[in-house]
Amino acid sequence: MTPGSQHPDGPAPQPLRSDAERNRERIIAAARKVFARDGLGASMASVAREAGVGIATMFRRFPTKEELVAAVFADRMDAYADAVAVALDDPDPWHGFIGYLEAACAMQAADYGFADVLTTSFPTAKAMEERRNEAYTGMVRLIDRAKAAGRLREDFDPSDLVLIHMANAGVVNATGDAAPDAWRRVVALFIQSFEAPARGPLPASPEHDALHRAMLRTSPASLTTPEPDTTS
Repeated sequence: MTPGSQHPDGPAPQPLRSDAERNRERIIAAARKVFARDGLGASMASVAREAGVGIATMFRRFPTKEELVAAVFADRMDAYADAVAVALDDPDPWHGFIGYLEAACAMQAADYGFADVLTTSFPTAKAMEERRNEAYTGMVRLIDRAKAAGRLREDFDPSDLVLIHMANAGVVNATGDAAPDAWRRVVALFIQSFEAPARGPLPASPEHDALHRAMLRTSPASLTTPEPDTTS
């Protein structure tokens, strides 16, 4: 490149000023706290209040709620994908499978926001969706291994993982602090029902496209819609 020429993919991104970077980190830290407590339904305004910034500052740093969610939960999604990698490394595929289920559901129980993330699709959050897809591909391999070992029922479908996370998210959100460990019993019931030999047939699993549409519908209505600027 010659002096004064543009970056081949457009203008090179400029580093944030120190005050802008501090605001960004404050917003992410506040959003992590608010989403963990209230789930993804929490408003951008409530995050701004927690961060101690104006709503205009919020939207300068994160023009959409989806961008904020992606920034807040990038590390959680990495940990989720890592849990799948650990499960794949287990020489006992059944032990790896149940270890993954317990770890993933525990992550949901510890953070209401992440409970929602695992049951919601974010089409514009490319990096987060790539990590989710990476984890899903690994789980399909683990499911096949557990079936080949004769421990997982043959009619278990990968889409059942999504249903498990949806069910667990419902339990976590419904019980809250009143019965914070209720999810453990639900997961244990799931695991026992998945073990081979199956005691009876299951209804057909939902079509994958239909389940994907359901995950899109579970996005909070305000996820990609900026809220009014209340500072003017």
